[in-house]
Amino acid sequence: MRVALAGFLHETNTFAPVPADLAAFETGGGYIPMSRGEELVRRSEGVNLGIASALAAARRLVWDIAPILWAGAIPSAPVSERAFEQIAGEIVAGLTKAGPLDGVFLDLHGAMVADHVDDGELEIAKRVRAVVGPTVPIVAALDLHGNISEEFARCVDGLVGFRTYPHVDMAETGTRAADLLHRMMSTGSRPACAFRRMGYLVPIPFQTTDTEPGRALYAELAKIEEADGDVLATSLFMGFPAADIPDCGPTAIVYAESTEAAERAAERLALSYADAEDRFAGQSYSADEAVQEARDLAGDDRGPVVIADTQDNPGAGGVSATTGMLRALIAAGAEDAALGLILDPETARAAHAAGAGVRTRFRIGGHAGVPGDTPVETEAMVETLSDGKLRATGPYYGGTALDLGPSVCLRIGGVRVVVTSRIAQMADREMFRFVGITPETQKILVVKSSTHFRADFAPIASDILVAIAPGPMPLDPVDLPFTRLRPELRLSPNGPAFGDLRAQTARPDTGARAGVQHHQDVIQQGRHT
Repeated sequence: MRVALAGFLHETNTFAPVPADLAAFETGGGYIPMSRGEELVRRSEGVNLGIASALAAARRLVWDIAPILWAGAIPSAPVSERAFEQIAGEIVAGLTKAGPLDGVFLDLHGAMVADHVDDGELEIAKRVRAVVGPTVPIVAALDLHGNISEEFARCVDGLVGFRTYPHVDMAETGTRAADLLHRMMSTGSRPACAFRRMGYLVPIPFQTTDTEPGRALYAELAKIEEADGDVLATSLFMGFPAADIPDCGPTAIVYAESTEAAERAAERLALSYADAEDRFAGQSYSADEAVQEARDLAGDDRGPVVIADTQDNPGAGGVSATTGMLRALIAAGAEDAALGLILDPETARAAHAAGAGVRTRFRIGGHAGVPGDTPVETEAMVETLSDGKLRATGPYYGGTALDLGPSVCLRIGGVRVVVTSRIAQMADREMFRFVGITPETQKILVVKSSTHFRADFAPIASDILVAIAPGPMPLDPVDLPFTRLRPELRLSPNGPAFGDLRAQTARPDTGARAGVQHHQDVIQQGRHT
């Protein structure tokens, strides 16, 4: 079987301040860098990515492969038109050059928005289909946060989504997608597709499959496939809430041997999601409350209390530079506390110029795109210097080599802060260790992440808290200034529908400007829900 493989991943926060340009894909920001051909095969080997396991499956299934290109960038504002067209264009050119194909494997995200395209994945799929024709099967591995359109689900022949959040099964998903593609190529048959939209969004930290109801919802997918041999692939996409597009929101998608089997399974998933609405709930704290609670909970030999700085999670479009949690730690006089990562190349350069062991003044972090966020001006000791190169070995990154650029550990009293020159989500203990911090011995760990950190930090944590400090990504989707959603979509479990909320804000002296001001107030002050 002659199979082409390509990947183009981005989770787009349409409200975020920093766009995804070509450089963001070239460096990867927690993914492998943009890679082509044999370089792609080499760099992805053993990494927790769909493309990695698809290439491994290709060896097992004896495919004749044409590895074209793989590119991924950390979540941010929409992909620039230049970056989208260059990467998509290179994929199309590679497919054309690959010659006659029996199948195409795509590693995508599902929530990509570009400056000129609302549905990035559909646009990619349509261009791929135009090259390979209507008879060549196309299967894509996707993130469970995909905002999936029905047109995309029917343009390809199979979509296979992650089943864990934290995403520890990215590689496993690639295997399932590759096996589905091989089945289609071997049998010459195409499955029927059933598609369902569901009614409500869930805040990112409370979507985790480590707890209920997420755990049970995703466990049901495998049960459906095991119980009905006609069902080939079931996926539940929670949706990425920070996307102001009509297709934002959760979907259930099933591929099966018959239309009846596909529709039956999709309806079961949709009903299960509807029944779970009352059980999607979680507790959050203001920055100061979170630090105080962590100090009260921290005890000898219990392991650190881990605080998620969820509103500045770079995995959801955050800038990984806001200072609300750092200020709270310093103000409380916290001891044995560490925070990471603060993206601040200038502070990292200044620390390297000063040298290890030097105590001097710094202006740490702060981001002009976040209302009310300013640098922390303080005296700090340069404790450790690093070139920023490390291998993240935890379950989420799965062995990915990261290059965070010149980095430093600064110590402010009992608080250590990891400052880097390049952005990546703090989701691996090695991202503390590379500057000399042993996370297991700390009393408090603050991570700029919402959920992925759980994969590597939950085993050592005595408690996990969700903190609301100023940042670009409000915990509650209700606090985002949406303008284009489906009117009936509820913005949180049992929360208001977008259409009802828009009707309220459309009264005189309100509207879009008032919505933007509300969003700015929320990210400046933090919301305690």
